[in-house]
Amino acid sequence: MIPLTVVSYNIHRGVGLDRRLDLDRIADVIAETAPDVVGLQEVIREAGGKTGDQGAYLALKLGMALVMGVTRAHGSGTYGNAVLTRVPVLGSERRDLSRGAREPRGALRVDLDVKGTPLHVFNCHLGLALSERRAQLELLGRFIRDSARLIGPRVLLGDFNEWHRMRRTHPAMFPLFALDRIYWDVELQGQEFHVHRSRLARVASDHLPVVGRLVVRHRPPRAVPYVEGDALPPAE
Repeated sequence: MIPLTVVSYNIHRGVGLDRRLDLDRIADVIAETAPDVVGLQEVIREAGGKTGDQGAYLALKLGMALVMGVTRAHGSGTYGNAVLTRVPVLGSERRDLSRGAREPRGALRVDLDVKGTPLHVFNCHLGLALSERRAQLELLGRFIRDSARLIGPRVLLGDFNEWHRMRRTHPAMFPLFALDRIYWDVELQGQEFHVHRSRLARVASDHLPVVGRLVVRHRPPRAVPYVEGDALPPAE
């Protein structure tokens, strides 16, 4: 039985509710959760400056490995989702979830080796419109289904931009909306799920991080059908 702490955090490009860009503050919030794996949304990677490459800066600051899933261009660099991990990386794949002329969106899958057990983390950031999210859930389900050749349990996390249900995480100072979520496979044992509400977290971003404490059963991996279609979280 291997404990694993998984976090999902929309870092809002490193800009807090005080409109100040402070990646050290973001790193401190992440460190407060003592994570093994972190799925980040709204991450910028640009050359130049101490914190231009936000994913690399946070990874170095936290002593974690980085896998970046680029969604679109941003200035002289790129923008998208990232996974930081203390667990060895086996591989990764990105999938485009963009719809029409709306802002590009994407999902990133990172395959990890949890002491011999493969674990697949899906990190996504869905759109603002209801019809857009419905279509993106179909694309996300297809991404998961297309990954069915992989053996081992799955974790799905991210900013789903759904405004109801679950724990409230946005805006950070006085959260009203449950936008950020973590789902895990039946192969994993969930011990705890909570929103991280420290004083620092309430100002560092416009979202609060969500934290899942899981247990990975250390046993020979077997194929388990992926959650897909109607079993995915519905669009309200």
